[in-house]
Amino acid sequence: MASAAERNAVDLIVDGGTIVTMDPSRTILADGAIAIQDARIAAIGPRADISGRFAASQTIDARGKYIYPGLINTHTHLFQTLLKGLGDDRVLVDWFRQMTGPSATALEDEDCYAAALAGCWEGIRSGTTCITDFMYVHPRPGLSDAVVRAMLESGIRGIFARGFCDTGVEEGVPPALIEPLESILVDCERVTGQFHGAADGRIQVRFAPCMIWSVTEASVREIRALSKRLGVGLTMHVSETPFEIENSQRRFGAHDLVVLDRLGVLGPDMLAVHCVHLDDDDIETLRTTRTAVSHNPTSNMYLSSGTAPVPAMLRAGVAVGLASDGPASNNTHNMIQSLKFAALQHKGAAHDPTVITGETVLEMATIGGARALGLESEIGSLEVGKRADLFVADLAASPFAAPVNHPVSGLVYSAVGTEVETVIVDGRVVLQDGHMTTIDEDRARTLAIAAADRVTRRAGTDVLRQRPWRSVARDR
Repeated sequence: MASAAERNAVDLIVDGGTIVTMDPSRTILADGAIAIQDARIAAIGPRADISGRFAASQTIDARGKYIYPGLINTHTHLFQTLLKGLGDDRVLVDWFRQMTGPSATALEDEDCYAAALAGCWEGIRSGTTCITDFMYVHPRPGLSDAVVRAMLESGIRGIFARGFCDTGVEEGVPPALIEPLESILVDCERVTGQFHGAADGRIQVRFAPCMIWSVTEASVREIRALSKRLGVGLTMHVSETPFEIENSQRRFGAHDLVVLDRLGVLGPDMLAVHCVHLDDDDIETLRTTRTAVSHNPTSNMYLSSGTAPVPAMLRAGVAVGLASDGPASNNTHNMIQSLKFAALQHKGAAHDPTVITGETVLEMATIGGARALGLESEIGSLEVGKRADLFVADLAASPFAAPVNHPVSGLVYSAVGTEVETVIVDGRVVLQDGHMTTIDEDRARTLAIAAADRVTRRAGTDVLRQRPWRSVARDR
């Protein structure tokens, strides 16, 4: 072994452990190590080789543990961290009209900051290093800035999707959530100028027309034009429920995916969220336009929206990333939980245990999610030159995951999230030995609890906390 003076100096070495790289060969490296310098992976290989070539100012001992690329949550709503458990046992339209929409009208900037801080904390604690926040409610100015402030403080990689509604009162969208098109365009440009590329590129911006029944054709055309001019991507809820399809047929004379294609929205910079109710022609449209998809299995089951044809999308070559969706339709940001639900939902729906594998689901949560966001050259796998986004999980010490017979199966089918011990984003340790290094966890929890009390009280949705016991949820 070379002397310390002869070894290359790096910032950090993750030493030992089984590395699930997600590289093109899907290499799994036992007793490996990763050297990190200037936020990127400088080297990856056998432990003896890395320790012989590099000397680090900080070393993380991962011996006996498992190292994975950071999980990429391609779709959530951080403000909904405050609304866990209030919208149970409802279809989407009722869930939005009766709880989510009214609650959103009461949000103020400090509420959004508290929700986002707690949501980022929850994501990091369960192995998420990149989170896409679809912020579609803006009852007052300043809410975007509050969310991004929390992303910056937590150290997570954040895609902030500035969403909007500019119609939909007749469908139950609260008037307070509807913005004039000119105001939407002005603020989207402001948010892009202020935050896109912030923190050495760790924060990015997208634009997000909410869903077909809450936007006009004019707003979709204008936001698409603005996205092209500013060079940012789009994302939108697409074909999540039959209600959306019916609304689109009634207002525009076609399926919502067809309408979006006609309006020039689809393309490689567009992330279509949900895509539950698609046929073969729709999947072909996604393929030919190179439109990516965000799959949200837990939310789709929670709201009884259906099962997205993900295996068919993957066979067609569509880029599909995994997501938790918001905690008001999931009750958690835990992506490790989403791994298992994604695998089991499709096996059960197809009556075929081979229709999707644990490996495929992990791909969707890592390199597939990166591809869906257009970031596959930067994140999603552990390869030299890529951003150092990863987590270390002590599966062998977990009562849920041990004994570990396979590192992918152990994570996808057995782990619950508490196994995550260390998380690194952009080469920075944000969780070490189970403790956050970037934020005060007690403060984050306390702020979120207080904000949830304030918001639901102001909105009147706090009555849902005292709902009567319902063995059958007929009376919503």
